[in-house]
Amino acid sequence: MPKRMPITTWRLLATAAATALLAVFLTPVMAQSAPRESRPVYSYEKAIRESVWVDTGLDGDGDGRSDRVAVDIVRPSEPAAQGRKVPVIMDASPYYSCCGRGNESQKKTYDAAGHVVQMPLFYDNYFVPRGYAFVGVDLAGTNRSEGCVDVGGPSDIQSAKAVIDWLNGRARAYTSRTGTTPARATWTNGRTGMIGKSWDGTIANGVAATGVKGLKTIVPISAISSWYDYYFAKGAPLYDSGPDWLSSYVDSPDARARCAAVQQKLVDGAPRTGDWTPLWSARDYVKNASKVRASVFLVHGMQDLNVRTKHFGQWWNALAKNGVERKIWLSQTGHVDPFDYRRGQWVDTLHRWFDHELLGYDNGIDREPMADIERHPDQWVTSTVWPPRGTATTTLRPGQGSQAGVGTLGLRTRTGTESFTDDPQLSETDWAAHIDQSTPGKAGFITAPLSKDLRVSGSSTVTVTVTPTTSTAHLSAVLVDLGPDTIRDYADSGEGITTLTDRTCWGASTTGDSACFKVTQAKKTDVASTVFSRGWADLGHYAPDLKGVPLTPGTAYTITLDLAATDHVVPKGHRLALIVAGTDKDLIDPPSATPTLTVDLSRTAARVPFVGGTAAFALATSGSPAAAPAATTLDGVRAPHTVRRVPGDNL
Repeated sequence: MPKRMPITTWRLLATAAATALLAVFLTPVMAQSAPRESRPVYSYEKAIRESVWVDTGLDGDGDGRSDRVAVDIVRPSEPAAQGRKVPVIMDASPYYSCCGRGNESQKKTYDAAGHVVQMPLFYDNYFVPRGYAFVGVDLAGTNRSEGCVDVGGPSDIQSAKAVIDWLNGRARAYTSRTGTTPARATWTNGRTGMIGKSWDGTIANGVAATGVKGLKTIVPISAISSWYDYYFAKGAPLYDSGPDWLSSYVDSPDARARCAAVQQKLVDGAPRTGDWTPLWSARDYVKNASKVRASVFLVHGMQDLNVRTKHFGQWWNALAKNGVERKIWLSQTGHVDPFDYRRGQWVDTLHRWFDHELLGYDNGIDREPMADIERHPDQWVTSTVWPPRGTATTTLRPGQGSQAGVGTLGLRTRTGTESFTDDPQLSETDWAAHIDQSTPGKAGFITAPLSKDLRVSGSSTVTVTVTPTTSTAHLSAVLVDLGPDTIRDYADSGEGITTLTDRTCWGASTTGDSACFKVTQAKKTDVASTVFSRGWADLGHYAPDLKGVPLTPGTAYTITLDLAATDHVVPKGHRLALIVAGTDKDLIDPPSATPTLTVDLSRTAARVPFVGGTAAFALATSGSPAAAPAATTLDGVRAPHTVRRVPGDNL
């Protein structure tokens, strides 16, 4: 497939053509005033509200007819009356009726005629008056759609892709769920941008990975890039259930009655062994990143323990490899929408992004820094590109210290071993709190206090060679910033925000659909240590094919743990730590046994992307060795609350 023309190139060509045409009709002064921002010049109250049912071409529920998905549309009436076509902002979701969207769990509501009255979130209120249509798609098997939910599989993705095809004149739609009266999208130019948080953003990723024509940009927020990695970390189970549970959670009553066969396929195709199967291959969007034509504005919380940050890291890297135009925001929050932690800046940036990508306005957003990163609560920095230029992977080696389990971390390969016993009652917070103490449940490796700031930017790996005492074992590896800080309290139920009672308004309102939403503020906590990257694995899945096998006690195995992507500065005076341990309480499930594991330090290493590479690490750790600190307890966040097994909002 030919590469997508760089956006600046086609934008310059389009601008040149438009300027030449305008020059024929306009005075010189008028010809110079090209638009840079869409304005709220259209009536939201008089907007056209309609519903159509798009034929997906699939028969997921096996009733002998092609499934139709419900599409609710809000679009300005004035452009249509004038014969002008508008672009589309689209959110395809399974949550419009079962669970709600956003911090206030809003659902779609309808009038007696079945036309949508309330569309969740602010997108329609804000963008319809500015000349966009907003389209809310019920995924197959949810709300008013036919078919079955297959949790990120062909049905989910085709639910949304078929709508884009219809918007571009390549698919059929009807005015009712079972009728024969066709509906045509004559009011749109087909240029579509998809947006959504969590499962919704996941669908945007998956649709973009089909290469569908007409999809110009996606804005995935806290989104999944490979469903295997939502349920497992190299064989280690992250939840006590699989996609069949999630499907039944969002299915409409009609789908529950019709979709038993699909449910069984989810059970059979996703065994709790953690083995890679064809089901997971069909739900891996990363492998199809080369097909992506759309630009990507990616948003994620760096402490998201629901859709963990491996998802954005591997997706971002694959997009970069394939030359996709990208922008990224990384917050200190957990699974939180940017509307609820940086509202004004978010609405403005999203507005400019859609104006640029869908309307073709040369507003300069493509020439601004690629990345916005929250360094402290409500304090943001930017990077021209991300990861920054000069970032390079550095290999760090663990070594023995003066007491068992309290070792060193540096550049030289060391010899010796360290041992720990898996304790499923301990979490990463417990390990970090006792980093300077010899405790049986972890092995910790620490630098001396840094003489300069040290920035980690990107995805790390930890390769360990360990010998277990049992036939099954789970492993965790975490990177820790040891030192005082004030951070967002991501372990709190609000995952870094507190919702207040006052409201601010973003767009126009009607009686049935308010544009006013509750204000939030940062929920902060003071800590003495911060876990900023983490990864897990089942040792039996050491082979590249991700097929688990029983372990032979007393035999050494080597496995690489993929740590979550992040951007974190370990400040001068703080220490950097690597901890290797067993079960990370509430973040992975424990194995069936309680192994003791012996780590071969000479065959263990962490590969960490530092800005400035090995030279930056060497310089930051080149000061005189400090005396070992007293064995005190370092307070971090309390153990994270039990992680949700639903990729959605406030569920």
